[in-house]
Amino acid sequence: MGFRDEAAGYFHKAVKLNPDYSDAKENFYRVANWLVERWHFIMLNDIKRNMTYHSAIQKVVRLGCKTVLDIGAGTGILSMFAKNAGAHRVYACELSKTMYEISRDIVAANKMETGIKLLHMKSLDIEVPKHIPERVSLVVTETVDAGLFGEGIVESLIHAWEHLLLQPKPKGKDGNCEEYGQVIPAGAIVFGMAVQCTEIRRHHRLGVQDVAGVHLPASVKFQSLAYSSVDSEETAEPYTTEKISRVPGGYLPLTESFETMRVDFNNLQELKSLATKKPHQISVPVIQEGVLDAIIVWFVLQLDDEHSLSTSPHEETCWEQAVYPVQNLPDYFVKPGDHVMMEVSCQDCYLRIQNIHILNADHGTDVERGSNKNEEESLVLRSEAELCSALASLQTSKPDEIRQICTLESTEIALLNNVPYHEGFKAAMSKVLTALTPNKQMDVEGIGGEMNSGNSQDRNSLHIAPDPFYVLDVSEGFSILPIIAGTLGPVKPYSSVEKEQHRLTLDLISEANHFPRDTLEFWLRCVEDDCAVLQRPKSDKLWSIIILDVIETSGLIQQEMMEKAAISRCLLQSGGKIFPQYVLMLGMLVESQTLVEENAVQGTEPTLGLNIAPFINQFQVPVRVFLDLSTLPCIPLSKPAELLRLDLMNPYLNNSNREVKVQICKSGQVTAIPFWYHVYLDEEISLDTSSETSHWKQAAVVLDNPIPVEIGQEVVLNIQHHKSNISITVKQ
Repeated sequence: MGFRDEAAGYFHKAVKLNPDYSDAKENFYRVANWLVERWHFIMLNDIKRNMTYHSAIQKVVRLGCKTVLDIGAGTGILSMFAKNAGAHRVYACELSKTMYEISRDIVAANKMETGIKLLHMKSLDIEVPKHIPERVSLVVTETVDAGLFGEGIVESLIHAWEHLLLQPKPKGKDGNCEEYGQVIPAGAIVFGMAVQCTEIRRHHRLGVQDVAGVHLPASVKFQSLAYSSVDSEETAEPYTTEKISRVPGGYLPLTESFETMRVDFNNLQELKSLATKKPHQISVPVIQEGVLDAIIVWFVLQLDDEHSLSTSPHEETCWEQAVYPVQNLPDYFVKPGDHVMMEVSCQDCYLRIQNIHILNADHGTDVERGSNKNEEESLVLRSEAELCSALASLQTSKPDEIRQICTLESTEIALLNNVPYHEGFKAAMSKVLTALTPNKQMDVEGIGGEMNSGNSQDRNSLHIAPDPFYVLDVSEGFSILPIIAGTLGPVKPYSSVEKEQHRLTLDLISEANHFPRDTLEFWLRCVEDDCAVLQRPKSDKLWSIIILDVIETSGLIQQEMMEKAAISRCLLQSGGKIFPQYVLMLGMLVESQTLVEENAVQGTEPTLGLNIAPFINQFQVPVRVFLDLSTLPCIPLSKPAELLRLDLMNPYLNNSNREVKVQICKSGQVTAIPFWYHVYLDEEISLDTSSETSHWKQAAVVLDNPIPVEIGQEVVLNIQHHKSNISITVKQ
């Protein structure tokens, strides 16, 4: 309903009243992730960032800027830097109610409440003298995201210069700083680089044409949200973000880094012209052969002429980089001599990099715009007969017409590219349907691939059954599993996709795979109550297979999963199955300072003596999600161990409380317990959520205090499972 602050307050109270109430804790942790985003902890622990801002603010305040406005104050750290430097009056505005309340407590704890006036409002709504009594001589802000402009810094500074700041100092004029206005940061330089990166590619570009025997027609164009926002009427971030230095598989620079844009935050006219400027074209020479997957972008934030901060992937920084995936080129291969072309602008106050294409060195052709237009000129026609044949071909054949654009989340594209996942489901579903048809055998051509399959299937055929098998897929988001099920014989598959765009896409895929009309049904059209998805297909029928989404892409167990499994078991025909049938949770003990610093503010040292940690750390969450264990900076202290089994078909096998002994194989300090899953579709076919083809991320429990361990020692973990909530603690 959108009342996140209120929800967090009630969940927080419930946890304080009963610290063992697992449902309240789970709900509070999820809301806390929304209210206090994890980057607050990472940035507050970045001592270099804090010292650089502190030095720049201290310098300008001591030069005479004694009235300060902090825009997007967060915890109020920049306001307190200004007050400690000698500012007479400091005003700070923060839109988030939760962050405003945290900053109020922090300012009071640091005994500055009389010198800092906190405002719970947007800077765009501040008026002089209604909210603050005067124009200020200094605005400090860090309302920047990985793409620099995404948090509205341009709009807020235009408003500040027009309504809240003193006039800027004229060039070449001396005078007291207090008489004029200025901004920290003073400006920024934006840089880019073209890269090859398999991980970015598989999350933003479809790399397969056939998925477990299902053909994906050229009439459907799949694209990621980051790409679709370029042409969308809705204002959305035209990029995604990644910590490029920690991307699985790494990346290969295809060009040198290049400057895309400079901006002066102390120049009102330049800020105003940013949003209206026409895109300017950049041509960048290719230095390395490879596949063009993305343009990555970072910036140098120039606080003043002496102090700066870089968000480069080559720096030790708390920042991620902006990623602009390259899509819809006929050929992505580049080599030295080619040029990568793009247009750069600041439309809608977002940094936009559009119309990315390749200028080919060999022929000087534009790969995006000119790759197909002169195909007939390249035909070598050696006779009149060849000419007639070619002309006939040109007149009668048409390229596949795009009938549907399907915009997917990056995790949904990665799922479509996950071959073992789909082949595993096909093999497992085929086995169930074969077992339900003892006198009929099914065609399992094409089953196999990269999965834990114990033995290969025989190729058989199935004669027409009088009644179809009913298969329901209630997994989250876009899924082609119902179509795969429909290829396995007399099956009536039901999809639970919600978006009309996704339904139209599935219809086109069904048509391209020669499904009889109305074979695929959309289940949400059949049920009266969207909340009661799990019910019989018909009053006198039961399901043969129900597919549940057990693991979130974040790496956590789906909420209410065991409850859904209990209902599903009641809706299965004799011999029917839930997929997956059971899940094994695996984990290991690691030492990771990175996870510690991303989870909580580490005392007063990184915040330069200011007392911030106890207040922001109330919103720390013991489980860190969306991790890539393959690149997580950590030292493994144990081998992987099985922590828990969740059986969806046989719940009596589940244990709500168990202890697991883990052998230490390397001395160190246990700071976290990363975990992942083996998802068993049946006893022989499983999927590993930590594999390189997985669309799932991993998660980790971060301990409050590190535990010293020695090689050969045994550590006992206590695993508690209640409903779909799982807690992992170290038994002392």
